[in-house]
Amino acid sequence: MSNLIYDKLLNKEEKLAVIGLGYVGLPIALEFAKKISVVGFDINQERVELMQKGIDPSKELDASAFENTDITFTSQLEDLKACRFYVVAVPTPIDETKLPDLTPLLAASRTVGKVLKKGDYVVFESTVYPGCTEEDCVPILEEESGLKFREDFMVGYSPERINPGDKEHTLQNVIKVVSGCCESSLEQIAKTYELVVGAGVHRAPTIKVAEAAKIIENTQRDVNIALINELSLIFNKLGINTFDVLDAAGTKWNFLKFYPGLVGGHCIGVDPYYLTHRAQQAGYHSKVINSGRYVNDSMGFYIGKQTAKKIISQGKVIQNARVLVMGATFKEDVSDIRNSKVIDVINELKSFQVTVDVLDPHASSEEMMHEYGIGLVDQPAGKYDAIIVAVNHAEYKELDEAYFKSLLHDGKGVFVDIKGLFRNKIQELEYWSL
Repeated sequence: MSNLIYDKLLNKEEKLAVIGLGYVGLPIALEFAKKISVVGFDINQERVELMQKGIDPSKELDASAFENTDITFTSQLEDLKACRFYVVAVPTPIDETKLPDLTPLLAASRTVGKVLKKGDYVVFESTVYPGCTEEDCVPILEEESGLKFREDFMVGYSPERINPGDKEHTLQNVIKVVSGCCESSLEQIAKTYELVVGAGVHRAPTIKVAEAAKIIENTQRDVNIALINELSLIFNKLGINTFDVLDAAGTKWNFLKFYPGLVGGHCIGVDPYYLTHRAQQAGYHSKVINSGRYVNDSMGFYIGKQTAKKIISQGKVIQNARVLVMGATFKEDVSDIRNSKVIDVINELKSFQVTVDVLDPHASSEEMMHEYGIGLVDQPAGKYDAIIVAVNHAEYKELDEAYFKSLLHDGKGVFVDIKGLFRNKIQELEYWSL
């Protein structure tokens, strides 16, 4: 097998394809397209048409990101046949039972397998459990192509580290972990990624090591946040503000600064389940990771219940109460609503028959309705008994207590500040945060 794939890509003799053009795939495709010829493939024709016009459907990149790029956007399998290096960047969600849902990944593997040729490279970026690339994806590539792994085509794994909404830690300036199925493939894959990652690459010794490294990045974060969330439950019972405690403890040089909150999205709220599933298959029942997941998954219901209790304690009939929830996305300043735990807060309030209005300057009401059966309001309407600032969007940071009082009955009510954005700024309303 020729080991000159990198040189051929660089000289534009061969093309690179990115399969899946979401939050992860599109930025990678556009970065590569500044240096080499790229085919961007997505099964969603509507998204493809937007990208052909220089519009990012995920609203993360502006039009300038599309300028001076050698890229063809397509949803046609035929267009992938001209490519020799395939990067697979499709979502790896969990199903309703919290088990890994490999449907998009296996479908993408089938797509690539149909166009795979002798000498081609396939690199997976989707977050998976250790062993998934070689045990689940490679057999599909072999079956569809009729080719032999390592003899006819090479496979690598390079986990994505895209952080939606983060303009500082971008693809170019975060070290990229890369791996290959042999030393020569590792070198070709590493050199190819070095074209677009200014911070450089870390060559992992095996594909499984790279898969494991990715999954523990988010698992470690999840467990740390779970500890702080559990502390916030304890401090609430003790009448202590968690953020005040963290400020004090944070003065020690080796104290890790994590904060309480809702842990959703398609990384931290999902990836640990891939690891615990694989551990279970290997005969180990994970204790710490599962406990952390339980704590984090229950926070939305806890916040909803606490809000309802505070409304009742003000002498109000809970069934007649109206609550304004500000923010619906899984994190601040992004439009992504996937696996947003704000929904758990809303659903808990609705179980008390509370009327809930949801506002979000970034989210799409249509997407919210499709995903959760809950639409958004354009602006606050009438008076509320409680306000929950659920997501710290930049648009909310300049708001003051007078504004919130204007939305509440008689300027009084409950103010829930999930992430402590308005700590020490609310004096007259009943203030509560995690």
